[in-house]
Amino acid sequence: MSMTEYTQNMTHSDARDSAADDTLDYRRPPSNLEVEQALLGAMLVNNEAAEQVREYLHPEHFFEPVHGRIYEMILRLIDRDHTADPIKLRPFFDKDEALADMGGGAYLARLAASAATIINAVDYGRTLRDLALRRSLISVGNEMVVSAYDADPADSGEGQLEAAESKLFDLAQTGSAGTSFTPFRTAVYKALEAAEAAYKDPDKISGVSTGLKALDAQIGGLHPTDLLILAGRPAMGKTSLATNIAFNAAKRWLDDREAGVDMKRTRGAAVAFFSLEMSADQLAARVVADRANIKSEEMRRGRLTDSQFEDLARAVRDIENLPLYVDDTAALSIAGVYTRARRLKRLHNIGLVIVDYLQLLSGSTRSESRVQEISEITRGLKALAKKLEVPVMALSQLSRTVESRENKRPQLSDLRESGSIEQDADIVMFVYRDEYYKEQQKPDEGDEKKFAEWVDMMERSRGLAEVIVGKQRHGPTGTVRLRFAKETTRFTDEAVPEYTADRFE
Repeated sequence: MSMTEYTQNMTHSDARDSAADDTLDYRRPPSNLEVEQALLGAMLVNNEAAEQVREYLHPEHFFEPVHGRIYEMILRLIDRDHTADPIKLRPFFDKDEALADMGGGAYLARLAASAATIINAVDYGRTLRDLALRRSLISVGNEMVVSAYDADPADSGEGQLEAAESKLFDLAQTGSAGTSFTPFRTAVYKALEAAEAAYKDPDKISGVSTGLKALDAQIGGLHPTDLLILAGRPAMGKTSLATNIAFNAAKRWLDDREAGVDMKRTRGAAVAFFSLEMSADQLAARVVADRANIKSEEMRRGRLTDSQFEDLARAVRDIENLPLYVDDTAALSIAGVYTRARRLKRLHNIGLVIVDYLQLLSGSTRSESRVQEISEITRGLKALAKKLEVPVMALSQLSRTVESRENKRPQLSDLRESGSIEQDADIVMFVYRDEYYKEQQKPDEGDEKKFAEWVDMMERSRGLAEVIVGKQRHGPTGTVRLRFAKETTRFTDEAVPEYTADRFE
């Protein structure tokens, strides 16, 4: 081989090595040690720099672990009302081998010498936070790849996708540089805006309308960030009421949009309905039968006349564009609800989440007891309401102790695992139909007196329902009386004079 060829080969080899080095440089985790040094120096010169960034910048955001420990110690000294400077910090790092490798106490002095101005401290802090987010994003991506390759055959792909989406969302939330404090001036004007909205609204509510004037009058609508529990014994109609509310909110939203109403002022909402008990088509069948004024039983069995079928088809056309999204996935976890609701919020800007029902959800982690699992679920639902700034309504079963009492109207202590549910909920409502229990008390027709009394009681209770507001964090408790059409599973406002809203307490 000639010298020229040898030189050319070496040149090509060097070029390849250089390209490899560039690739390695490119693949290094995103970081900027100079910015870390300049920001720490600014803090050591003027502790106010630390106060400006501590709300969103944490020790783990520093790429160099020693820098993270220095930052943490600066904050500790400031919290003790001490001045954090190189002289004060040096004793804490005398035995720190990593700092010794960087020059020991003299390194702290060099940091102060390389200080950025306090004006740049905020920008430098945001830069470090953004770099840390990018490193976390790389870490999440690596975890996604590894988990996809080494997945347990029993794990579903959807579950992995939800877990990945949840991690990404959590990263987005923790990565927010916004302060957790709200100036009182901002909070006051936000409260004033809500009051103004209720004042100008014809229904006099500031939240999402339930479509039931009496219930809206009692609770003021469904308010953003609130967790509402709708509880009842089986056959009381809690799923029917929740379905009615979902339909009414979605229909109001659709009507307002078609009428050209400013959608910021609408009292309707796009709705996410998590139906863990009923399938989506069963839920839709209920809504369609109600709108067509057809008995759901007759619809299910196909006992329809030509005119009824036409009414059914017309009802479908009227409501097919409702912003009502049903997820009927069985055995859904609270993490799954969290992930899917966030997705719907992003895609369709949902304004109401309904979960039917609470006890069918599972926790994201294995708990020692069902009570702990329910606590995790209710906390998760409340957190979801706050994160998405929407009302979340969760249905709940009641314990059998109701059946053992003479007065079967439910109360807070009847909630299953009631401690956490009652504590986390902003509003707890119970559905009660006296007619259901009166039917079970039917006496022998041979006893004419008792049978006549029973018939009279049945007539007085037939079609009536109560929504008992057992807890309301922002308002009074009381009982709202409604009418329930069992054939079509529809709740409506009660028209009988003695049950008007004037009597509500």
